[in-house]
Amino acid sequence: MARVAIYARVSTQDQDPGLQLSELGKYIKDRGWQVHHEYVDIGQSGAKDSRPELNKLMADAKRRRFDTVLVWKFDRFARSVKHLVNSLYEFKALGIDFVSLTEGIDTSTPLGEAMFSIIGAMAQLERDLISERVTAGMRRAKEKGKALGRPRKVVSPVEVTRLREKGLNMDEVAQELGVSRATLFNHNGSLKKGAGNGHLQPLILQGL
Repeated sequence: MARVAIYARVSTQDQDPGLQLSELGKYIKDRGWQVHHEYVDIGQSGAKDSRPELNKLMADAKRRRFDTVLVWKFDRFARSVKHLVNSLYEFKALGIDFVSLTEGIDTSTPLGEAMFSIIGAMAQLERDLISERVTAGMRRAKEKGKALGRPRKVVSPVEVTRLREKGLNMDEVAQELGVSRATLFNHNGSLKKGAGNGHLQPLILQGL
């Protein structure tokens, strides 16, 4: 007899997950399965992939405490296609099936396995399209002469020396100038050299 973990979610405190649980419970009874536990998140947004009961479900899955995860609908469980696919791959690696009642998806069946493959392919397509758009946008910006990356700051050795003479350490100097600690330390030798030979040329440092 399959041990089933039910997962249900409602977005606000005044919503009742009873409809989801009733339908899921009836489905389990019809299949002759056994309920392991009901994981119910109340007042939890679907935009978050970290939710108290969902986290417990995933932890119990890793302990192999059930054989199947049953949900009323995909969007009750996953916040995105990527989140869904990653979770399904994790369940598959653990030998756990996933059933979505409304969509009629059951990864324990050949049709469900095929749908899982299609969902995975769509998620990969989505990632590829996003990557292509980002690359194309950066290429267009470069062609127009726009600077890419974080904005740069111009820092004079004189300013560094002044702050050091006030008693600030290098961490405090970096914070005062709005540059990273590592960047300031990397250029510290050049700053000392510039301040010591009378050629106080400003250095362009990467901003925070």
